[in-house]
Amino acid sequence: MLTCDDYITPASLDAAFAAMDNHRGRFRIVAGATDTYPWAREGRAGDVHVPVLIDVAKIPELNAREIAGGRVRMGAATAIQRFLDDARLAAAMPCMPRCAVWFADDQIRAQATVGGNIVNASPAADGTPPLIAHNAQVELARSEGGKIVRRTMPVTDFITGPGRTQLAGNELLVSVTCDALDGYGGSFEKVGHRRSLVISLVCLAVLVKLDRARRLIEDVRLAIGGIGPVPYRLTDVEDFLRGGDLSAERLERAAEMPVSRIASRSRQDYRRDVTRGFMLRGLVNAARAAGAEPSALAGELEAAYA
Repeated sequence: MLTCDDYITPASLDAAFAAMDNHRGRFRIVAGATDTYPWAREGRAGDVHVPVLIDVAKIPELNAREIAGGRVRMGAATAIQRFLDDARLAAAMPCMPRCAVWFADDQIRAQATVGGNIVNASPAADGTPPLIAHNAQVELARSEGGKIVRRTMPVTDFITGPGRTQLAGNELLVSVTCDALDGYGGSFEKVGHRRSLVISLVCLAVLVKLDRARRLIEDVRLAIGGIGPVPYRLTDVEDFLRGGDLSAERLERAAEMPVSRIASRSRQDYRRDVTRGFMLRGLVNAARAAGAEPSALAGELEAAYA
């Protein structure tokens, strides 16, 4: 059982930082709190007591969303469900709706937050590969001398290892900003041990933009998680694909490129097979979503992997 003495729900950043200062060393920050009970159970035989839980989910800034100037800005408390019921957000981040469908179940999607998924820094986190593919940055805030001081950094720099980030003890993750990629086709592939509420063994985010004739890859973004301690971009594969066609030979060569990088301690052969298949299926599905000309997309791959 998880228990606490106080459950505080600040309505502003100033109130949140005041609560953190008043209960220094005794609090835990929550928003959706969907990972709080698993955290409490992990490796423990008895009850877990946290003196103070500070729930930041009601702070307006952490729930705001804006799309402008080719960028998306989401408050850290944005629920994963928003990628399914906010049409503008889904269009700007075209692989996130499928990621959201894979993200646990309806109840958890309604509570789990973008910021929480990043801060937990799980190597198997579903939301981080799509954000990395969108060049996402996190905004961190702290209270200093009565003023709120902010800093930003790429998600790839923020997550430093399993469960480890650059978030300081007096900071909150307040927002995430990333590229808006309207017009790209998106795909998200994921596999795990179970059929429901699955934790990823491999997850892959794919974004494809085609040329005006819908025959060549003008731009491509690829990010993978679950195969090592942190998720990351497959920039060399992107460089190989960019400007090329959708032939079976090119896509199959691209699918082989990340296979040798499997760094997980378990099920390496399985992860290699899955990674290759996910690369092919993700590229095929993203190209189709981007409006690929049927004659341009390798028919044998489309039949096997779509």
